[in-house]
Amino acid sequence: MREALDSGHISGDGAFTKKCHALLREALGSAGVLLTTSCTHALEMAALLLDLSPGDEVVIPSFTFVSTANAFALHGARPVFVDVRPDTLNLDERLLEKAISPRTRAVVPVHYAGVGCAMDAILEIAGRHGVMVIEDNAHGLFGSYRGRPLGSFGRLSTLSFHETKNFNCGEGGALVLNDESLLERAEIVREKGTNRSRFFRGQVDKYTWVDLGSSFLPSDLLAAYLFAQLEAREAVIAKRRAIFEFYAGALGAWAREHGVRLPVVPAECGPSFHMFHVLLPSLRVRQALIGHLKAAGILAVFHYQPLHLSPMGAKFGGKKGDCPVTEDVSDRLLRLPFYNDLSAKELERVASALLAFSGW
Repeated sequence: MREALDSGHISGDGAFTKKCHALLREALGSAGVLLTTSCTHALEMAALLLDLSPGDEVVIPSFTFVSTANAFALHGARPVFVDVRPDTLNLDERLLEKAISPRTRAVVPVHYAGVGCAMDAILEIAGRHGVMVIEDNAHGLFGSYRGRPLGSFGRLSTLSFHETKNFNCGEGGALVLNDESLLERAEIVREKGTNRSRFFRGQVDKYTWVDLGSSFLPSDLLAAYLFAQLEAREAVIAKRRAIFEFYAGALGAWAREHGVRLPVVPAECGPSFHMFHVLLPSLRVRQALIGHLKAAGILAVFHYQPLHLSPMGAKFGGKKGDCPVTEDVSDRLLRLPFYNDLSAKELERVASALLAFSGW
């Protein structure tokens, strides 16, 4: 960050932004990567690139963050909510075809907790219907599916660098382009609808307004903060893997005894180790365990609420019973403390508190 300040260029697309672009482009094997101010903004850029019209539809899982729906609804599309698989909590590919209509423009699989969706099936179904695949890879950077990086399957994918993510700059994101034909327009959308990037490359003698867009560029100070972590990605991933494996080993017998389910990672998936969650037997037990951990000075929290049951989801036709797995797991899921600096002593403390819980 000191280097960025000393360079005299701390606005968007400075030297560290370009370094982040190059590192991520190589790691993901993509045609291009563009840092954004958030994953939400990366999704909004994807929506702009789709040229959505009122009445268009975008298929998303109900078990996701609101941005996955909002980004497309803002531009006139109707989110069509699909249930998730009971094992990985990812979009259930067996329900996808039924959700696609002549108005469907895109499907947005979310790699929940950094465990890959069944991308083979999703790509095959979407391809047959001429529907774009946009991966919401907010959780999954450096995870893989069948040996291929998450975020490299769809024509577009999005990343999050929010402070809760494995790699962060406080607030930030990126749009990953796996189709080179979309790159020039994506640069224009990101630069307020101007061809400013072409001007800086010397391809035009002045820049002007050529398309719809907005200001999606993060400061180069944020890119510098992020780049330092990306450089240390192997150490970060190793630390997070160790935390995940500690929880899995320490809680296995406890989970089997009390009907608790630990995360499911299919053999074809290489997780990003974004989080470790447990599925409790009931909402009552989940709430009791949250209280028990809080009394021990440990913060453990639930996660997404079903989007189809939200007030906005209801406006788009969502109703109780539409996504039964989502409705069930959202009541029972609990995320355990999981961050890079968790010490062995703190992990033992969390595990001991869980093993001492008696509110079954």
